[in-house]
Amino acid sequence: MKFSLSFSVCFAPAPAPEEHVDHSIHAPQSFPNVHFYSYKELKDATQGFRNKVGEGGFGSVYKGRLQNGTHVAVKVLSAESNQGEREFMAEIAAMSNVRHENLVRLLGGCVDGNNRILVYEYMENNSVVQILLGGEHNKAKFTWDLRRKICLGVARGLAYLHDEVKPHILHRDIKARNILLDGEFTPKVSDFGLSKLFTDNMTHISTRVAGTLGYLAPEYAISGRLTRKSDVYSFGALVMEILSGRPVVDFNLELGEHNLVEKAWNMYKGKELLELMDPTLRGEFPQEEAIQFLKVGLLCVQEDPRLRPHMPKAVKMLCNEIDIKEVQIMPPGIIMDLVNVKVGSKNTSTSSATKGSTSSSSWGFRSATLI
Repeated sequence: MKFSLSFSVCFAPAPAPEEHVDHSIHAPQSFPNVHFYSYKELKDATQGFRNKVGEGGFGSVYKGRLQNGTHVAVKVLSAESNQGEREFMAEIAAMSNVRHENLVRLLGGCVDGNNRILVYEYMENNSVVQILLGGEHNKAKFTWDLRRKICLGVARGLAYLHDEVKPHILHRDIKARNILLDGEFTPKVSDFGLSKLFTDNMTHISTRVAGTLGYLAPEYAISGRLTRKSDVYSFGALVMEILSGRPVVDFNLELGEHNLVEKAWNMYKGKELLELMDPTLRGEFPQEEAIQFLKVGLLCVQEDPRLRPHMPKAVKMLCNEIDIKEVQIMPPGIIMDLVNVKVGSKNTSTSSATKGSTSSSSWGFRSATLI
């Protein structure tokens, strides 16, 4: 169904804020597992923040080299952005205790006056979106085996966040740009600035909508009720994007808006699902396994979130530990515009229960990201 929506170890004194802000959480002792660098260390490591390798809604990312020779990605949050400060604290809170092969590793941070900086391990092969944007030469590296590896790695990383780490973590912005690739093309889920912590007794979190059009679960976009199944929907859209080589949302002057989830569903109904596969693969992939992966993607984007698999189950489906050949797949939920997205409320609330700006393409720098 379509839904109409479109730290430096020393702290320099900061100017007196216009409104009261609790700065106690900024202190290094608030995060005992995080190493705090001085601003000078990071400025030296990045040669004065010259080598920019990425940019997002909250600041820029620079390549750097620490004194011990370690290459790092230095994420500098915009000093003027209050949202950036919230993102900074959310990212440290989410990443300070997690360790997984498929999650980017937080090495430390810096708080110095208005400066908020995060330091991550450096990913030599940038992100999935760079490969998808890189033309025929880059896509030639994007073999079936690599696409399979990325889909499985992201699924395992999300399964860890949703079920293994305590408290659980909802990422809230799974997309191709946030899947980084190391020297061996091992996928690493990154950018936890919009993430939310989720305990066992919660059924959902009610919050402002954040994420990227094309990956947003419709029920979350409409109601602001965030659950694990919101990330599951985003993962399903990402799987189709990786296998097809197409953006999740695109706009063509002749054909109008293109939604990848809708296109996949129509091909599935017409028994032409393999037609969705990236033509640059030239048919060099196991057809049965490709159909299996695409079906998992469709299961993850079903309109009713109760029908979507939890991520540990999705991993088993991808690994063929659960047979889905005869499984019934229901229609997906699709967001076509931004009219009714729940925005404006900055407060977050949780519910507990007893256990029992649109752009031409989602690959563009101006992707339709809601914050």
